[in-house]
Amino acid sequence: MQIYEELVARGLIAQTTNEAEIRELINSGKAVFYIGFDCTADSLTAGHFMALTLMKRLQMAGNKPIALIGGGTTMIGDPSGRTDMRKMLTKEDIDHNAECFKRQMERFIDFGEGKAQMINNADWLLNLNYVELLRDVGACFSVNNMLRAECYKQRMEKGLSFLEFNYMIMQSYDFYYLFQNYGCNLQFGGDDQWSNMLGGTELIRRKLGKDANAMTITLLTDSQGKKMGKTAGNAVWLDPNKTSPFEFYQYWRNVGDADVLKCIRMLTFLPVEEIDKMDGWEGSQLNTAKEILAYELTKLVHGEEEANKAQAQARALFSAASDTDSAPTVELSAADYADGKIDILALLVGAELCASRSEARRAVEQGGVTVDGEKVTDFKTAYEVSDLADGKLIKRGKKNFKKVVVK
Repeated sequence: MQIYEELVARGLIAQTTNEAEIRELINSGKAVFYIGFDCTADSLTAGHFMALTLMKRLQMAGNKPIALIGGGTTMIGDPSGRTDMRKMLTKEDIDHNAECFKRQMERFIDFGEGKAQMINNADWLLNLNYVELLRDVGACFSVNNMLRAECYKQRMEKGLSFLEFNYMIMQSYDFYYLFQNYGCNLQFGGDDQWSNMLGGTELIRRKLGKDANAMTITLLTDSQGKKMGKTAGNAVWLDPNKTSPFEFYQYWRNVGDADVLKCIRMLTFLPVEEIDKMDGWEGSQLNTAKEILAYELTKLVHGEEEANKAQAQARALFSAASDTDSAPTVELSAADYADGKIDILALLVGAELCASRSEARRAVEQGGVTVDGEKVTDFKTAYEVSDLADGKLIKRGKKNFKKVVVK
């Protein structure tokens, strides 16, 4: 199976401008393609997984990736999928975030001479002359067509700033610039970016002639990746200091039954033929599939050792013996508890299983808390500091637990 056919088999292709030409380009290893990453945080998230693994697959097939860091476009903000305007970041914040992105991308993509490139669009966007841009590029865009784009239509009722309205032009200019200066002939992105990306192919065609359009191919991945990466309102980060390897593993271990095989197909590097055999899995087999998904993705991001450790910790959660040896551990200081006792609410907050004492009290009263396998129903329950020297396994619900040690 060639690479384009593999992408189709994995369910990664949503729309293309010219499928036959794209297939030939990718399968022959002649694609110089880019994917953009706006630097809105200091870590990539699980939502970026699809883009990162896609770049890795294509590079393995001989194609050359360009990871385009949005040092310039981040200063404007992409309105796609947004109900309000993004927080404005300083140039210093954006530069810091870009450097963090680079370190994380290097786990997926091989950068170097003749290999993948990392380029920052601040290098050209921040130096543009506004009037010259309006005369040179603005004339190529129809405001009527732009307003019909989904990324703008969904914002019109709540308000769309003129700043954000320029995002499509900036993203289109990126492709135009990369095409001319880096030989970039293909762009990837989520299907919610379709309008913005078509703007790039149209700009190249209008500025460089119809012949150039033959080498400006737009292919989009499914927007499923945009839906990934958040749980309980919080982002699932690739940075282990923001989301631990265990928490990362648990996020994928707890995906819904309906999504697990789709995620394995789209995000892991297991052979398609092996995944096809899982299509009929159901019941307890889906739990096995979730373990496979969680392990493979944790290994990809954090390495095999951390993946093994996270898997052991997760399995300890379901151990009948409540084995605490493999559980993630939080160490509290006895000095913080002068009376020599710690109540269950303080343990839950200290273990970061609850955000506040009031939330912890609700969890106890609702019967969702156990200590070493015994349910705690009285929120006034307290433990001697000395009893916690060897640690106790605190569980909130079925999927959240920590070993708490007080010294």
